[in-house]
Amino acid sequence: MDKLRYFVEKQAFGVCTLLGEKMNISASSIRLYFIYTSFLTLGSPVVLYLIMAFWMEMNKHLRRHAHPTIWEL
Repeated sequence: MDKLRYFVEKQAFGVCTLLGEKMNISASSIRLYFIYTSFLTLGSPVVLYLIMAFWMEMNKHLRRHAHPTIWEL
């Protein structure tokens, strides 16, 4: 069970962690609410989660090109 938890926390885009940091709520409670709402609404929050993950990756990509390192020049 710990291996699964480690994988989810480190590899699942970090959307819940970022939301928790922005709203001063623990990431585990956000994950729990996300799981509950996914079951109650038959998985529709998964689409929102994927959109947020895509948006976070695009922001990282755009920031990287705005401030390139010496190796990228």
